Amino acid sequence: MRNDASTAADVLRRARTRAGLSLRAAAKLAATSHATLAAYENGRKAPGVTTYLRLLRAYGYATDIELSPRIREMNGYARGEELEAVLELAEQFPARHTKTLTYPRFGTR
Repeated sequence: MRNDASTAADVLRRARTRAGLSLRAAAKLAATSHATLAAYENGRKAPGVTTYLRLLRAYGYATDIELSPRIREMNGYARGEELEAVLELAEQFPARHTKTLTYPRFGTR
């Protein structure tokens, strides 16, 4: 169910419909009103994190959150230095380059 571009409204709507629940049935399971669920799903209202997770649990879904470290200035690297380190690392990998760049020609058949 992961889609980084999804909004909370999209995820809630997909979870409810995949669970085979109407708005009224989902509202009963989640102990809220169907009007509130409709507002969440249409993006007119944004649920808080606790409410969002409660709704997903009521629909039979769980959420997984993954944390990954990022290099930031607080780690002793300025943003430019981070990019420089990445480029230096990339130079360590062998590469084969051709003398001419090939690319697809669009609009020809």
